[in-house]
Amino acid sequence: MVRPLSVIPTGWMAAEQADIQTGDVVAIWGAGPVGQFALRAAQLLGASTVIAIDRVASRLRMAQRHGAEVLNYQEVKLQTALRDLTGGRGPDVCIDAVGLEAHGTGPLALYDRVATSVRFETDRSTALREALLACRKGGTVSLAGVYGGLIDKVPMGAAFNKGLTFKMGQPHVHKYLRPLLQRIEEDQVDPSFIVTHRMSLEDGPLAYELFKHKKDGCIKVVLKPGD
Repeated sequence: MVRPLSVIPTGWMAAEQADIQTGDVVAIWGAGPVGQFALRAAQLLGASTVIAIDRVASRLRMAQRHGAEVLNYQEVKLQTALRDLTGGRGPDVCIDAVGLEAHGTGPLALYDRVATSVRFETDRSTALREALLACRKGGTVSLAGVYGGLIDKVPMGAAFNKGLTFKMGQPHVHKYLRPLLQRIEEDQVDPSFIVTHRMSLEDGPLAYELFKHKKDGCIKVVLKPGD
């Protein structure tokens, strides 16, 4: 929750490793802290349209304020909505900023909940499935969301037939710190936009509850000792 030096590079790397080209359409699953920075990075790297996908209204509002198209996956047929926004082609780049704790709707989301509860699989891969199905032929799927073990029901046939490129991995934090600090100094990006709450260190347990349960519009908390 309070990891600004890793969240910023994580979002940036997710966009950079996808080799975004000028004019690309980028869809991002997850509009939390990493997704918000991936959104800003995609814009700076030349994306013409960024689509933020989430179910939390405060996160979608933040993404919309920063120029993204937004989709609440609980309110739309996601694959249809993405085709409509891309002229039937699909996004050029799909970024999974959710990872193993993904929520979703429909039978496969229910399958994930059951399978993880009995340890038939360790991770819920709803966001990854959706990204693979949505991405255009020859496109790139970039994973910033963490996967820790085994996943099931992944449409590898679709990924293979579309010739998708996968990029993934833990963020190279030290590699990105200096160039990102330079962008901050040049006012290309202001990382403080992500901070919705500032609280004392003593209020840490409350801060974690707000973040965990997505209460009070909480997206990112800064804890300040002594306040």
